[in-house]
Amino acid sequence: MSSIDVPLTKRGFGVTSRKDNWWVEPLVVFLGYMSFVVYATWAGMAGNNYLYTGGGADYLSPMYSPLLTETAPSWWPAFLPFSAAMLILPFPGGFRFTCYYYRGAYYKAFWADPISCSVGEPRNAYRGEKKFPLVFQNIHRYFLYFAIIFVFILLYDGYRALWFTGADGQKHFGIGVGSLVLILNPILLGMYTFGCHSFRHLIGGIKDVISASPARKAAYDCVSCLNRNHMKWAWISMFFVGFADLYVRMCAMGVWTDWRIL
Repeated sequence: MSSIDVPLTKRGFGVTSRKDNWWVEPLVVFLGYMSFVVYATWAGMAGNNYLYTGGGADYLSPMYSPLLTETAPSWWPAFLPFSAAMLILPFPGGFRFTCYYYRGAYYKAFWADPISCSVGEPRNAYRGEKKFPLVFQNIHRYFLYFAIIFVFILLYDGYRALWFTGADGQKHFGIGVGSLVLILNPILLGMYTFGCHSFRHLIGGIKDVISASPARKAAYDCVSCLNRNHMKWAWISMFFVGFADLYVRMCAMGVWTDWRIL
């Protein structure tokens, strides 16, 4: 099918007849995303305080999991500073950056494309995602596979956070506040990941008559339920990842005390 550029009505950037505070939502999205991006970039580049072992705990920041290496591999460019998180973050970061919800949100908040309904844009034509670099947004479905793997890796980290090294050098079951944080984190990430539009299509969207497969229909309905709140889970899981890193970091720095519940 051929495509054409759709001309937009030239009305001047920000020009609108709307009387409501239409600019509030894109501003909040911009500030929310920027705060997370700034923190995640700093935390990912810091390269320290990502592991807390005080009181026998075994807490690993989700931004550094799985911890593949703590030293720069031989192939790492000498002119680039190294942090173990730099081997990890491109995968969940790529999943979020190409997410259908995030695209619509940051296109408006950062690029004003469009900034809001019935508000003038800083361009005269619609290009869509058919040209470089936005054509690469189509790899979202492949980032999904990595995101699913990371959910299970972080679930394992949450399980490890339930075992504390005692005075006898053996692992003993226990629950600290950090244990709950590291368990809740992958659960929230799973709510976001398994509500993904691509996952919904993978589960049942490719079927013409999904009702003919009862088990698949049930899974599709479950994913659809998560998908209806995809925006909510996107925001909650994003900020909770940052909080989980902050919690481990503050404990490792001795700023916060990890309370043992059990």
